[in-house]
Amino acid sequence: MKIHEYQGKEILRKYGVAVPDGGAAFTPDEAVEVAKKLDSKVFVVKAQIHAGGRGKGGGVKIAKSLEEVRSLAEQLLGMNLVTHQTGPGGRIVKRLLVEQGVDIARELYAGVVLDRESAMDVIMVSTEGGVEIEKVAAETPDLIFKVKVDPAVGLRPFQIKQMVYALKLEGSQVKSAVKFISALYRAYKETDASMAEINPLVVTGSGDVMALDAKLNFDDNALYRHKDIVEYRDLAEEEPAEIEASKFDLNYIKLDGNVGCMVNGAGLAMSTMDIIKLTGGEPANFLDVGGAANATTVKAGFEIIISDPNVKAVWINIFGGIVRCDRVAQGVIDALSALDVKVPVVVRLAGTNAIEAAKMLRDSPLEFIVADDFKDGAEKVVAAVV
Repeated sequence: MKIHEYQGKEILRKYGVAVPDGGAAFTPDEAVEVAKKLDSKVFVVKAQIHAGGRGKGGGVKIAKSLEEVRSLAEQLLGMNLVTHQTGPGGRIVKRLLVEQGVDIARELYAGVVLDRESAMDVIMVSTEGGVEIEKVAAETPDLIFKVKVDPAVGLRPFQIKQMVYALKLEGSQVKSAVKFISALYRAYKETDASMAEINPLVVTGSGDVMALDAKLNFDDNALYRHKDIVEYRDLAEEEPAEIEASKFDLNYIKLDGNVGCMVNGAGLAMSTMDIIKLTGGEPANFLDVGGAANATTVKAGFEIIISDPNVKAVWINIFGGIVRCDRVAQGVIDALSALDVKVPVVVRLAGTNAIEAAKMLRDSPLEFIVADDFKDGAEKVVAAVV
């Protein structure tokens, strides 16, 4: 789950992470009221959407008076903000963050993510703040210093000192940075975050280390432990189809292709998308219906898939391990009988009673394209795209 910058800073503030004073605003009047409470002569007005690159897209403005705050708020609220992460469609700005101006001496970078290969958290720091970390990794990877945190022992003091040294901090900056990194990692860990990115991490003119921006993402599977974080969810920033899928416990992610995919199991779903691309097609989505595909989940998943106008063919690729293939086949037949499906549907079922399932599909009055194996299914669905 993603949240807005101002929400991330509210969380970080609770853990003692230094952030600028500020608050959210939904109207120009609220923006002015927030600015009035700040001990500053310069204000930053930031558009709040779930995407990076807001500054380059014109979504971050500087104001030097309350009148300017109002004017900029009127300008930003309701605008369609287009960044490299939103795509050409952009996002409508519905809320703002108004903050005090900060005297920036240096811009740095700090981030925490989970490295699944090593099963450890990785804290990354770089002197190249304000730049997309992917660009730094591609062009100057030696400027990114990484520390792996063993979950059995946690973040050690010597590791923090290594990062501070890598950031080339000195004097009072060192103490501030030690406190910052320690608090940031604690916030990441205790909230079950999947990512915490501070870009830029700034050193102020007085030597304080502070999060000028904040991006926090959270593990959906752990949200039941964090009801307060769930309340931060902004449905207006999410894909409607993904919201609908969550109601049926379906794992759905919209992509840019035209081959709809319905699969059980995340590993098989990833392999399905790979083979579609290798066969010359483009997957339109990731959709994992879980281990027990039935008429209800298949129907819900299918409605979500075909709601995407880009979908020109659908591949149902199910492995019958937990559930028998003939039962899955009956669920597919029942579900599609109740829907007006106007695109070709390729079905590949493997596992228990797969032969019986294939016969059921071929004998059905519905015009399924039955695939014999994994490769055959990919070739048939790509060929079926019209």
